[in-house]
Amino acid sequence: MHARPSDLLSRLLAHWRSDRAVTARFSLSAPWALRSAGVEGALIRMCAGAPYWLAVGAEAAIPLEAGDIAMLPHGDAHTISSAPGLPAQPFQPLIAAHQVGAHGDQPIVFAHGGDGPATEMFSLHLWLPDGPGALAHALPSLIVIRQREAPMTGALAQAMESLVNQSLEQPPGWQLATARMADLLLVHILGEYLRTPAERRAGMLRGMQDRSIARAMLRIHEHPEQPWTVATLAAESHLSRTVFSERFHRLVGMTPMQYLSSYRMAIAAEKLKNPGSNLDEVAQSVGYESGKAFSRAFRRWNGMTAAQYARRG
Repeated sequence: MHARPSDLLSRLLAHWRSDRAVTARFSLSAPWALRSAGVEGALIRMCAGAPYWLAVGAEAAIPLEAGDIAMLPHGDAHTISSAPGLPAQPFQPLIAAHQVGAHGDQPIVFAHGGDGPATEMFSLHLWLPDGPGALAHALPSLIVIRQREAPMTGALAQAMESLVNQSLEQPPGWQLATARMADLLLVHILGEYLRTPAERRAGMLRGMQDRSIARAMLRIHEHPEQPWTVATLAAESHLSRTVFSERFHRLVGMTPMQYLSSYRMAIAAEKLKNPGSNLDEVAQSVGYESGKAFSRAFRRWNGMTAAQYARRG
């Protein structure tokens, strides 16, 4: 008996866990404004105390209340402030002044601002794997989950606050606990994001809400090594080939075969990170009969050969 299409998010996130995460706590007293040039990976922010404003790139700033969770999936440049329009100072000098060792090895803590209302900012910086598929590309620059609209958000916000505070003492296992909390927040944030109207989503997250298309996506995720064709995937969806192809492309933003290839390459990339991985075995596990054909496809997807990627990993 096949899993329901709604199970696709769980299957997807099983391959999309944070490689690692680092915590930070900033004690900010109004007036204050800080500007980030952007980071590699994703950021999750949550505050206690006074509310704050967040603006991504050149977009207008939006207010966030205590307990709201904001995620920047691509780590885009952004500004946080006690009020909109304040001149912002760059984050980096403050972080560099309070950083111990390489970034990611230690939590970061600092105080900044004036003598006005205080905001305690709690942050998680996540390093995410390459893919799988087009999930990261399907996400907007900012996702906000408001506590008043999603009751579970309050409990997760409290858990995140406790985790960040505990991590400052760096007890045994704090790095693993941080990464697992990041995974839990990811599931919650993406689950709530899926509740937004479908027309506001894109890519695989939009396709996941269509039962027929989700059925085909789930089969790809279950068995990426199978010799799938448009015809066999259309049959899994109980749609004609023409209707399936058109609907898949319209919702997901790529053809079924492009999605299959992208997902296969992302799974292969994870396998290639393992020391001693065998190129031919990895190729066969994602549906390629020869290592050479796989390497050509991998280079088109990633810009480097599979062997180069494995050495980098």
